[in-house]
Amino acid sequence: MQNKIKIGNRYLGEGEKTFIVAEVSANHLQDYNRAEKIIYAAKEAGADAVKLQTYTADTITMDCDNEYFQITQGTIWDGTTCHKLFSEAYTPWEWQPKLKKLVNELGMECFSSPFDFTAVDFMEEMNMPAYKVASFEIRDIPLIRKIAGLGKPVIIATGIAYLEDIERAVKTCREVGNEQIILLKCTSTYPTPYEDMNIRVIPNMAEVFDCMTGLSDHSMGSAVAVASVALGARMVEKHLTLSRADGGPDGAFSMEPGEFKQMVDEIRIVEKALGKVTYKLTDKQEKSREEGRSLFVVKDMKAGEVFTEENMRSIRPAFGMAPMYYEEILGKKARIDIERGTPLDWKHVDLG
Repeated sequence: MQNKIKIGNRYLGEGEKTFIVAEVSANHLQDYNRAEKIIYAAKEAGADAVKLQTYTADTITMDCDNEYFQITQGTIWDGTTCHKLFSEAYTPWEWQPKLKKLVNELGMECFSSPFDFTAVDFMEEMNMPAYKVASFEIRDIPLIRKIAGLGKPVIIATGIAYLEDIERAVKTCREVGNEQIILLKCTSTYPTPYEDMNIRVIPNMAEVFDCMTGLSDHSMGSAVAVASVALGARMVEKHLTLSRADGGPDGAFSMEPGEFKQMVDEIRIVEKALGKVTYKLTDKQEKSREEGRSLFVVKDMKAGEVFTEENMRSIRPAFGMAPMYYEEILGKKARIDIERGTPLDWKHVDLG
């Protein structure tokens, strides 16, 4: 596995912050100004990147209304045809260079999902720094081979993939010498029920395929995305809209800007909390040890007097001997006079 992968000016991997991607998808509602507003919202919310989708209705499907092209899989899009859905959802290609320029000017990275060879060529003209293979394209090996052959990071969503589909896609990238692979755990239902997310796959997928992993999340809220970071996700992708009430093909399962910002903030907290594997105490923890228990003399004692349960106790604070010596000291004699409230020390104990 590559320890680091660079997308534009940002690195992903060990020691780096989670790469958080705002997916615009169809949430622009065919309004260019709205697309720009979503990009500004992504910046304000703390996203590292904005992702587009590069297709037209005619490059992703065909204009046909027979039974094969009717959407009837129990989705939020049932009742329309593929061509009608994608005609509504696509991002006009003439917008994309301008949107990428805006994203970059705001200090974020911009990449896209191409859905055919012409889209890949168009993205190359824009010099996009990475390619996302959408879940439903994971079996399009010629497309993956063309993408991987460009030598840029390849992000692969696994939403409809059998294990062998993932194996084939990863193998295709490696056959053309591309090891910059990021596999995204994904469940292609919209929105995704929490019980179908199975994010424990994230660390397992990293181990099985020896590559970086992340999450493409279509569940509601930020809980799943935040939890994925604790499981090792290096990239988190969520759909972003200005308001779910505005509708659109993806609106129902998209985040609003305030929610996206909350997710980013929570991820950054989790990153700090994960830290590293260490049993060393911080300076504050060392100081806090003084608040623990230790052995104290709780009654005035004379030299030669025997230590008993009545005159010696394990209490807070921790300025005396550790409580583990309690039984060893019971029955021994005081070497000197000891005043009540004195933290016990070996110098007080007659060991003879």
